[in-house]
Formats: sequence, structure tokens, C-alpha cells
Amino acid sequence: MRHIQPLRYAATLLVLSVGLGGCASGGGPGQSTLVRGDPDHIIESELEPLYQMTAFEAVQRLRPRWLQTRTGQLPTVHVDGSIRTDGAEILRSLRTSDVQEMQHMNAADATTRFGSNYFSGLILVTTKR
Repeated sequence: MRHIQPLRYAATLLVLSVGLGGCASGGGPGQSTLVRGDPDHIIESELEPLYQMTAFEAVQRLRPRWLQTRTGQLPTVHVDGSIRTDGAEILRSLRTSDVQEMQHMNAADATTRFGSNYFSGLILVTTKR
């Protein structure tokens, strides 16, 4: 039986573990660029199991932090590029089966992109149209 030097053995194990770890997390062709569980996006594959819920209920379940604001007011909502003044109501009226994606923007990012009056942030909703 050959005696393997401890340092060489440890280096071999390290290389193997890094190599195998990279293969396991590599993804594949056709995989969405947005990762499931992204704190600022809810993608269609996350909404599919929640098809019976409203968009508001889905946000409550998947990303409750989006609804917790410093001002106490809910974020402004844009649906397919149109601003909705009744944000919570529009989210309650949309079925998750009609939603393709939702994105959250904090107040600073929303104000930079869309102008003033986004003190509580913004939820951008893209429907399947």
C-alpha cells in the first residue's frame, strides 16, 4: 500500500469538491436569468403553484418584505407600464395565473427611474397579456 502525503491528499479532495460543486450548480440551457428566490423578483415558475391566489396574496407569501414600508403605505403599483393609484386593490384583483413577473423597487430606485412620489417603493407587474 502506497503512503499518500497528507498535503497532496488534502489538495486532491479540495479540487474534487470544488469541481463537483461547480457541476452541481451550473444550470443549463434555457434556464431563466432570474433565480428563484431573488428578493426583488417573483417569476412565473414561483407563481404557478399559487394559481388560485391573487397577486397580493402571492406577494404576502413569497416576498412579505415588499409590503413592509417605513411610511406605512403600500408601494405604488405599475401594471404593464401603467401606474395604478389603487395599488393594493389592483394586486387583489389580479390572479397569479395572469401574472408573468413581478419586480420590487425600493423608493430611491423607483424615484430615480420614474420620478417623485414613490416614497414606499414600487411593484412592477407584467401580465401574460
